[in-house]
Amino acid sequence: MSATGDGISEGPLEDWFRGRIDSLEPPLDYEQIHGGLSNMTFLVTDQSGARWVLRRPPLGKRLGSAHDMGREVKVVSSLADTPVPVPPVVGYCGDDEVNGAPFYVMEFVEGPVLRTADQAELFPAPEQRYRLGTGLVDTLAAIHSVDPDAVGLGDLGRREGYVPRQLKRWNGQWEKSKTRELETVEELHGRLTAAIPDQRETTIVHGDYRLDNVIYSPAGEVAAVVDWELCTLGDPMADLGLLMVYWVEAGDEVVPLFNPATVAPGFPGRAELAAHYAEVSGRDISDLDYFVALGYWKLAIIVEGVLDRFQKGQYGKAAETGGRDFARTVETLARAGLDATDRIQSS
Repeated sequence: MSATGDGISEGPLEDWFRGRIDSLEPPLDYEQIHGGLSNMTFLVTDQSGARWVLRRPPLGKRLGSAHDMGREVKVVSSLADTPVPVPPVVGYCGDDEVNGAPFYVMEFVEGPVLRTADQAELFPAPEQRYRLGTGLVDTLAAIHSVDPDAVGLGDLGRREGYVPRQLKRWNGQWEKSKTRELETVEELHGRLTAAIPDQRETTIVHGDYRLDNVIYSPAGEVAAVVDWELCTLGDPMADLGLLMVYWVEAGDEVVPLFNPATVAPGFPGRAELAAHYAEVSGRDISDLDYFVALGYWKLAIIVEGVLDRFQKGQYGKAAETGGRDFARTVETLARAGLDATDRIQSS
């Protein structure tokens, strides 16, 4: 395998693309998209300017189903004819010999991904930004309205006991990837285990729903939801809780993402988003604080896993530009989760 390193094997990949795209004009150019820090995402461009997106696991050893490309592509393909906007899938390859790990390729969806406050300037009017937030929630409600059986996703996961399974799974991830002992993470796990709410219903759960996991159209509509690697069946409140974790307001001390777009003036606040979700979905959101705490705990474990992989060089050259204090971020997220459980106990 004539690999170039950093997750791309040019020759075998070009052959794979040739077999699926008649109009391909090689050679292909590859550019890693530095957004998510779990699976690796590459922009692929041919000599005509046509573009695609390739997704593959990080370099090195992978933890169980955490980077299951086959599962992710099944979800995206199954949602293609639903009200949930997703990128069209070009193809999936489960043969490690082609690119060192399974991967799949999607058509490129034109539009901005809003990760930073600077990128929010693409939509300068306050009313535009407000609609970005409410539209994000509308799309979340659309995800939760899809009948899993009707789209072939009824076997994506067990339907009952979502929270206990999440606690078991993510605690296992913590044990496998932790770089040191952290009492705050352990205490938060204990509190969450002791306060599990009843599961009222089962829906498709994205698992990592946030502003920078959608692509917007130039008009500010959600053009595509991406990064489905954690998708399963479970309690829809888990998605809303995690969205609240990521949705930073100006003046917040806990900032999961650095300089996030949501601090820019005009975006709705967390309380407004939660109320809008309750209105458009018709769901009871009284357990939201629990799922906010669960979101902080899961995110702390995800960031710890990223820290572990950075230390092991599993992001290739991208690791050289990391420069973030992931260790401190894990501790900050765990403390925020403990604060959320305090709200549960006092309510």
